[in-house]
Amino acid sequence: MTRSILSAASLFAAALAAGPGVADTPLDPYLWVARPVIVFADSDRDPRLATQLEEFARAERELEDRDVVVIIDTDPESALRTELRPRDFMFVLVGKDGEVKYRKPRPVPVRELSRVIDKMPMRQQEMRSGS
Repeated sequence: MTRSILSAASLFAAALAAGPGVADTPLDPYLWVARPVIVFADSDRDPRLATQLEEFARAERELEDRDVVVIIDTDPESALRTELRPRDFMFVLVGKDGEVKYRKPRPVPVRELSRVIDKMPMRQQEMRSGS
């Protein structure tokens, strides 16, 4: 099963505005709009997934400020798995440019994620311009 659990309303609307059938990959609707974080787990019952979800829940505002959209993928046959090739549990950050920026085989604290994002040139530009 693949599902999006966090997204700012404007980001989601922008992704939907791209329209059905225009995406070449499952992440194309987020290009230049959001920073997808994909959390892969083999099961909804994986304790690492629960830990990661708790971390996200405590820091929803920080994620929204950085245009992060969280996608949980527990489907062994998903297109995202084919594209990103996780093994077991995997945390993947994709930049607004569609490139993988950060990958860890463990839950990632939002503080660590925020530091990674805040070092990105596009995020630096966003902070300077107040976007």
